[in-house]
Amino acid sequence: MVTLDAPYIAGFLAFREVPSLVEAVKRLQEKDSSLMPQVLFVDGNGVLHHRGFGVACHLGILTGLPTIGVAKNLLQVDGLENNESHRGQAKELQMGGDFFYLKGTSGNVLGAALKSSQKSVKPVYISVGHKISLEAAVKLVHSCCKYRVPEPTRQADIRSREFCVKTTNEKQKPQD
Repeated sequence: MVTLDAPYIAGFLAFREVPSLVEAVKRLQEKDSSLMPQVLFVDGNGVLHHRGFGVACHLGILTGLPTIGVAKNLLQVDGLENNESHRGQAKELQMGGDFFYLKGTSGNVLGAALKSSQKSVKPVYISVGHKISLEAAVKLVHSCCKYRVPEPTRQADIRSREFCVKTTNEKQKPQD
Protein backbone atom coordinates (compact mmCIF):
# COMPACT_ATOMS: atom_id res chain seq x y z
CA MET A 1 0.00 0.00 0.00
CA VAL A 2 1.17 3.51 -0.78
CA THR A 3 -0.05 6.93 0.13
CA LEU A 4 -0.66 9.14 -2.88
CA ASP A 5 0.11 12.74 -2.06
CA ALA A 6 -0.71 14.34 -5.41
CA PRO A 7 -4.36 15.07 -6.19
CA TYR A 8 -6.07 13.43 -9.15
CA ILE A 9 -5.96 15.78 -12.12
CA ALA A 10 -7.32 14.49 -15.43
CA GLY A 11 -4.51 14.02 -17.95
CA PHE A 12 -1.79 14.00 -15.27
CA LEU A 13 -2.26 10.50 -13.81
CA ALA A 14 1.43 9.69 -14.27
CA PHE A 15 2.54 12.40 -11.83
CA ARG A 16 0.26 10.88 -9.18
CA GLU A 17 0.92 7.16 -9.67
CA VAL A 18 4.25 6.56 -11.45
CA PRO A 19 6.61 7.37 -8.55
CA SER A 20 5.22 4.52 -6.43
CA LEU A 21 5.19 2.16 -9.43
CA VAL A 22 8.84 2.93 -10.23
CA GLU A 23 9.69 2.30 -6.58
CA ALA A 24 7.90 -1.08 -6.70
CA VAL A 25 9.89 -2.09 -9.80
CA LYS A 26 13.15 -1.04 -8.09
CA ARG A 27 12.28 -3.05 -4.95
CA LEU A 28 11.51 -6.11 -7.08
CA GLN A 29 14.81 -5.76 -8.92
CA GLU A 30 16.73 -5.47 -5.64
CA LYS A 31 14.89 -8.41 -4.08
CA ASP A 32 15.27 -10.84 -6.99
CA SER A 33 16.26 -9.62 -10.44
CA SER A 34 15.14 -12.94 -11.96
CA LEU A 35 11.56 -11.83 -11.22
CA MET A 36 11.81 -8.68 -13.34
CA PRO A 37 8.92 -8.49 -15.80
CA GLN A 38 9.58 -8.56 -19.52
CA VAL A 39 6.71 -6.14 -20.13
CA LEU A 40 4.44 -3.99 -17.96
CA PHE A 41 0.70 -3.67 -18.53
CA VAL A 42 -0.60 -0.32 -17.33
CA ASP A 43 -4.22 0.45 -16.51
CA GLY A 44 -4.19 3.67 -18.53
CA ASN A 45 -2.94 5.05 -21.82
CA GLY A 46 0.35 5.34 -23.65
CA VAL A 47 0.54 7.47 -26.79
CA LEU A 48 -3.26 7.58 -26.89
CA HIS A 49 -3.22 10.68 -24.72
CA HIS A 50 -3.89 14.42 -25.02
CA ARG A 51 -0.16 15.12 -24.95
CA GLY A 52 0.84 11.89 -26.72
CA PHE A 53 2.55 10.66 -23.55
CA GLY A 54 0.36 8.93 -20.98
CA VAL A 55 1.09 6.97 -17.81
CA ALA A 56 2.32 3.90 -19.76
CA CYS A 57 4.92 6.01 -21.60
CA HIS A 58 6.03 7.72 -18.41
CA LEU A 59 6.46 4.42 -16.53
CA GLY A 60 8.28 2.80 -19.45
CA ILE A 61 10.79 5.62 -19.81
CA LEU A 62 11.57 5.69 -16.08
CA THR A 63 11.94 1.89 -15.73
CA GLY A 64 13.42 1.15 -19.15
CA LEU A 65 10.89 -1.66 -19.55
CA PRO A 66 8.47 -2.25 -22.42
CA THR A 67 5.04 -0.96 -21.43
CA ILE A 68 1.54 -1.22 -22.85
CA GLY A 69 -1.35 1.05 -21.97
CA VAL A 70 -4.62 -0.86 -21.63
CA ALA A 71 -7.58 1.39 -20.92
CA LYS A 72 -11.18 0.38 -20.34
CA ASN A 73 -12.58 3.58 -21.84
CA LEU A 74 -11.72 5.49 -25.00
CA LEU A 75 -9.83 8.68 -24.29
CA GLN A 76 -11.40 11.18 -26.65
CA VAL A 77 -8.42 12.88 -28.22
CA ASP A 78 -7.34 13.98 -31.72
CA GLY A 79 -10.88 13.62 -33.08
CA LEU A 80 -11.49 10.16 -31.62
CA GLU A 81 -14.96 10.04 -30.11
CA ASN A 82 -17.08 7.40 -28.47
CA ASN A 83 -19.86 8.27 -30.88
CA GLU A 84 -22.29 6.16 -32.90
CA SER A 85 -19.67 5.50 -35.60
CA HIS A 86 -17.14 4.25 -33.04
CA ARG A 87 -19.73 2.10 -31.25
CA GLY A 88 -20.73 0.64 -34.64
CA GLN A 89 -17.12 -0.34 -35.35
CA ALA A 90 -16.88 -1.91 -31.89
CA LYS A 91 -20.02 -3.98 -32.54
CA GLU A 92 -18.39 -5.39 -35.68
CA LEU A 93 -15.67 -7.02 -33.55
CA GLN A 94 -16.95 -10.59 -33.55
CA MET A 95 -14.19 -12.87 -32.26
CA GLY A 96 -11.80 -12.49 -29.35
CA GLY A 97 -8.66 -10.97 -30.89
CA ASP A 98 -10.53 -8.86 -33.45
CA PHE A 99 -9.43 -5.23 -33.37
CA PHE A 100 -9.38 -2.00 -35.32
CA TYR A 101 -6.87 0.82 -35.33
CA LEU A 102 -7.68 4.13 -33.69
CA LYS A 103 -6.65 6.80 -36.16
CA GLY A 104 -6.93 10.43 -35.11
CA THR A 105 -7.85 13.34 -37.37
CA SER A 106 -4.12 14.11 -37.49
CA GLY A 107 -3.70 10.87 -39.46
CA ASN A 108 -1.69 9.25 -36.67
CA VAL A 109 -2.58 5.78 -35.42
CA LEU A 110 -2.86 6.26 -31.66
CA GLY A 111 -3.86 2.78 -30.60
CA ALA A 112 -6.29 -0.05 -31.18
CA ALA A 113 -9.69 -1.15 -29.92
CA LEU A 114 -9.53 -4.88 -29.12
CA LYS A 115 -12.24 -7.42 -28.40
CA SER A 116 -10.06 -9.02 -25.78
CA SER A 117 -12.05 -12.21 -25.19
CA GLN A 118 -14.90 -14.03 -26.85
CA LYS A 119 -17.33 -13.06 -24.08
CA SER A 120 -16.34 -9.41 -23.73
CA VAL A 121 -18.93 -6.95 -25.01
CA LYS A 122 -16.91 -3.74 -24.88
CA PRO A 123 -13.39 -3.44 -26.29
CA VAL A 124 -10.29 -2.43 -24.39
CA TYR A 125 -8.13 0.37 -25.77
CA ILE A 126 -4.49 -0.46 -26.32
CA SER A 127 -1.74 2.04 -26.90
CA VAL A 128 2.01 1.81 -27.03
CA GLY A 129 3.83 2.93 -23.91
CA HIS A 130 7.51 2.21 -24.50
CA LYS A 131 9.74 -0.23 -26.42
CA ILE A 132 6.95 -2.24 -28.10
CA SER A 133 5.04 -2.03 -31.37
CA LEU A 134 1.28 -1.64 -31.45
CA GLU A 135 0.92 -4.94 -33.30
CA ALA A 136 2.93 -6.80 -30.64
CA ALA A 137 1.01 -5.03 -27.88
CA VAL A 138 -2.35 -6.09 -29.33
CA LYS A 139 -1.22 -9.72 -29.66
CA LEU A 140 0.25 -9.79 -26.16
CA VAL A 141 -2.80 -8.23 -24.53
CA HIS A 142 -5.12 -10.64 -26.32
CA SER A 143 -2.99 -13.62 -25.27
CA CYS A 144 -3.36 -12.55 -21.62
CA CYS A 145 -7.14 -12.10 -21.65
CA LYS A 146 -9.45 -14.69 -20.19
CA TYR A 147 -11.96 -11.92 -19.54
CA ARG A 148 -12.11 -8.32 -20.81
CA VAL A 149 -9.10 -6.99 -18.86
CA PRO A 150 -5.68 -8.68 -19.23
CA GLU A 151 -5.10 -11.19 -16.46
CA PRO A 152 -2.02 -9.49 -14.94
CA THR A 153 -3.95 -6.23 -14.50
CA ARG A 154 -7.08 -8.07 -13.36
CA GLN A 155 -5.19 -10.07 -10.74
CA ALA A 156 -3.39 -6.96 -9.45
CA ASP A 157 -6.75 -5.23 -9.05
CA ILE A 158 -8.27 -8.22 -7.23
CA ARG A 159 -5.26 -8.52 -4.89
CA SER A 160 -5.23 -4.81 -4.09
CA ARG A 161 -8.95 -4.87 -3.24
CA GLU A 162 -8.46 -7.91 -1.00
CA PHE A 163 -5.57 -6.14 0.73
CA CYS A 164 -7.64 -2.99 1.24
CA VAL A 165 -10.51 -4.98 2.80
CA LYS A 166 -8.11 -6.91 5.05
CA THR A 167 -6.35 -3.71 6.15
CA THR A 168 -9.66 -1.93 6.79
CA ASN A 169 -10.99 -4.87 8.81
CA GLU A 170 -7.83 -4.99 10.90
CA LYS A 171 -8.09 -1.29 11.66
CA GLN A 172 -11.71 -1.73 12.74
CA LYS A 173 -11.01 -4.54 15.26
CA PRO A 174 -11.46 -3.38 18.86
CA GLN A 175 -8.24 -3.00 20.83
CA ASP A 176 -7.84 -4.96 24.09
